[in-house]
Amino acid sequence: MDVLMNFPLLSALTAIIFAQVVKIPIKLVVTKEFRPGLAFSTGGMPSSHSAAVAALTTSVGIMEGVSSTMFAVSCVFSIIIMFDASGVRRQAGEQAIVLNQLIKDFQLFVDGAKDWNRKKEYEKRQELKELLGHQPIEVFFGGLSGVAIAFLLYQLY
Repeated sequence: MDVLMNFPLLSALTAIIFAQVVKIPIKLVVTKEFRPGLAFSTGGMPSSHSAAVAALTTSVGIMEGVSSTMFAVSCVFSIIIMFDASGVRRQAGEQAIVLNQLIKDFQLFVDGAKDWNRKKEYEKRQELKELLGHQPIEVFFGGLSGVAIAFLLYQLY
């Protein structure tokens, strides 16, 4: 089980699990809504993508040094992932919100002509996933979580 001794990998995976699980109590505190399914969803506070790549880059920096080629590769990789999480993926989520509203509005129109409500659930269209990306603050706290987890795990490593 040499793979379990890979500190950067262990650090990144721990950061993902932490970020996904901590979404549940954060949602509970903020909205008073208990949603355990958040642990398996995209989007939300903190960004698990950001936590993972920040933990990975921090771990590589600790193990290889910040002047190493591996750190440079990991750092650039992290920047791209974080930019994508707060940019492209977030915009796709915003578009999904608009498209879902258009579908709902169109459905109201169609309901007058057809018996939509009598159809089975599997016959209805599924809504597009709206919570795809992250607000910049979610990316920031995901990254911060990853850095903290890497340093914490290094002490245990």
